[in-house]
Amino acid sequence: MHQHHACGCGKPRASHAAAKPLCQVRQARPLSLSIHAATPVPTETAGCCCDCNSSPGNDTDPAEESDWRGADSYPFSWQVSGMDCPSCARTIETAVRQISGVTDARVLFSSEKLVVNADHDVLNAVEQAVKKAGFQLATPSATSATFPAKPDWQHNRMLILLALLVIASSVLSQFAPVWGDRLFVLTTLVGLIPVARGAWQRLRSGSPFTIETLMTLASAGALIIGAHAEAAMVLMLFQLGEKLESYAASRARSGVTSLMALRPESAIRLEQGKRSEVPLAALQPGDVIEVAAGSRLPVDGCLISPLASFDESALTGESLPVTHTKGEKILAGATSVDRLVMLEVVSKPGESAIDRILQLIEEAETHRAPVERFIDQFSRIYTPLVMLLSLLVMMVPPLLFAGDWQPWIYKGLTLLLIGCPCALVISVPAAITSGLAAAARQGALIKGGAALERLSSVRRMAFDKTGTLTLGKPQLTQILRFGTASESEMLALSAAAEQGATHPLASAIVAAAQARNLVIPDAQDQQVQAGRGIRAQVSGQQIQLLTPSHTPGLTPQQNAQIAQQEAEGETLVVLMRNGEALGALALRDQLRDDAADALKALKKLGIESLMLTGDNPRAAATIARQLDIDYRASLLPADKVAAIRELSQQQPLAMFGDGINDAPAMKAATLGIAMGSGTDVALEAADAALTRNQLSNLVPMIALARRTRRIIRQNVGIALGLKAIFLVTTLLGLTGLWLAVLADSGATALVTANALRLLRRRA
Repeated sequence: MHQHHACGCGKPRASHAAAKPLCQVRQARPLSLSIHAATPVPTETAGCCCDCNSSPGNDTDPAEESDWRGADSYPFSWQVSGMDCPSCARTIETAVRQISGVTDARVLFSSEKLVVNADHDVLNAVEQAVKKAGFQLATPSATSATFPAKPDWQHNRMLILLALLVIASSVLSQFAPVWGDRLFVLTTLVGLIPVARGAWQRLRSGSPFTIETLMTLASAGALIIGAHAEAAMVLMLFQLGEKLESYAASRARSGVTSLMALRPESAIRLEQGKRSEVPLAALQPGDVIEVAAGSRLPVDGCLISPLASFDESALTGESLPVTHTKGEKILAGATSVDRLVMLEVVSKPGESAIDRILQLIEEAETHRAPVERFIDQFSRIYTPLVMLLSLLVMMVPPLLFAGDWQPWIYKGLTLLLIGCPCALVISVPAAITSGLAAAARQGALIKGGAALERLSSVRRMAFDKTGTLTLGKPQLTQILRFGTASESEMLALSAAAEQGATHPLASAIVAAAQARNLVIPDAQDQQVQAGRGIRAQVSGQQIQLLTPSHTPGLTPQQNAQIAQQEAEGETLVVLMRNGEALGALALRDQLRDDAADALKALKKLGIESLMLTGDNPRAAATIARQLDIDYRASLLPADKVAAIRELSQQQPLAMFGDGINDAPAMKAATLGIAMGSGTDVALEAADAALTRNQLSNLVPMIALARRTRRIIRQNVGIALGLKAIFLVTTLLGLTGLWLAVLADSGATALVTANALRLLRRRA
């Protein structure tokens, strides 16, 4: 890690050449986006790298946050149909993990994907295990159809049949009670058979405590004690609840499906003057494509046309069309507003901006929030405990207190239905998935539920200066001469040392030399001096560009000149030749237009702002004064980390930056946030990133995280509250079987609908 010059950006000259916009950055640990069931791919070729979501000191579960792919394992993936809630996902995982050779299995509920790691080919075994558990896997040729079509009436035939039989039984009971009761028994058996089959399948796959098991026991018990009408009603309501849960689950995925819809399935490629329609998988970097007015970009592209306007609202949240010129990069999913455009493809198949957003949302389920992990663990013991309580309610009063068997057995059977954990299990992931999808729409990528939860708790935010609070495009304003060297000679030597770098200060110096049409000599042995500057050999002379605080031998008069310029908010770099100070170059950066307003909005949210920079104290003070925030200046990379650790002990703190120098501080903070145009290292170290380089996106992102936290608490309260209420009312004899199952399904739909509120846009 190096820090270059005194600007605080910390981007060494070699690293700046690697800095890319977000659309070109390869995100860490892709989860088999382009791998399907027929094609096992060795892990070492799948682009897997380090875990970019863990931060020292963060309260995360290493088992959850670690990279779960083995070095010698092969990943496979399928699409799964038939899941209503995360409990179904857990059933599938349990069944698949029992297969010999499987090292791990994850079901990504938000995208209905099963990802399996194995040390050999387990395709057939996995398909059989999932089928035995009662679920269906898509065929390899159907993996592109990520989300199944909406069910038609044939998928609802059991519900329709039970409803008709219950109505017929009720009507018949009015005229012939005996035959009506017998028809209720028949109705119960018709509805019980598929439920019992599902319970048996899940029991064989290693998941004994499922809703199907509870329903089978409750319905069979009600049938035995003579509550035939209620047994039939419970099964009909269970089928209705399953349909409601399925619909709620599909709505919970709506944020992800809307992102999928942003990506066309094909593109028009131009080859040797010929136009041809090709699938996205056929496009490679360097291909030239054509996008008609009103159409969306299928991949990330570099604009070839001279000028065009694009609607980027669906992906970045920008409400107005953005005008781009030739050579600028456009993200996939943007819509060409006013004309046909030509672009050069810059993203590989499966690595466009939309692909990476979908990948991050999928990865969110492997980086779960602490509250989600707690709920998942709690639900695993909740159902067995309720079943034990149900058994005690059935047995203890009649045996010890001479109670009537039938009423207490009925109450025990009702308690079984309260043991269903579906509403509790889905309460957190539904909110987190909706929150992540909503953030992506607003121009923010958040890497998982754990990061979303930490973001909601942030009370202080530390900012890097150059490229974050400022535009990162300084300009040369003045050259101070200390010796006999002319301004042109000084500028040419400085540009030679900086030639080839994309560091903001380096670029400004080279641009100034080119603007004066100076001849820039060649340089050798360029070397960054961490936190101090750079040196190189130019025409046999040792040239150094150093920060004033690290420049030896300056006279009091020279220091006074430098201090005067720094007091005006300028950054100075001292030019040394063979140890002699020739003079100093003064450069000034400009604040981002939205920086002051963004920091004011953060203050209204109760978040304090602080600037951490390697720049000199006077220049830092000028910027801090304009923004009305505190600052710490002249910080080396290690100093930033130490400051972050110190401040994080006082209250949750986020670090916002864009340079390699900022990456260690991002890791040390409660949460790291990166600018979308930041370096690869910064983006991979960050827990969140802004797709647009606008600080104004920070406040909506934090507000969304806090809304998500509130809705999670509401959902957990609804799920547990209803369970507690029905536990009491059942023991008091106020709640029957049919009301218990209806309330359980209703609670699942209610917490899901509450989570979907996050997808609404707020002004």
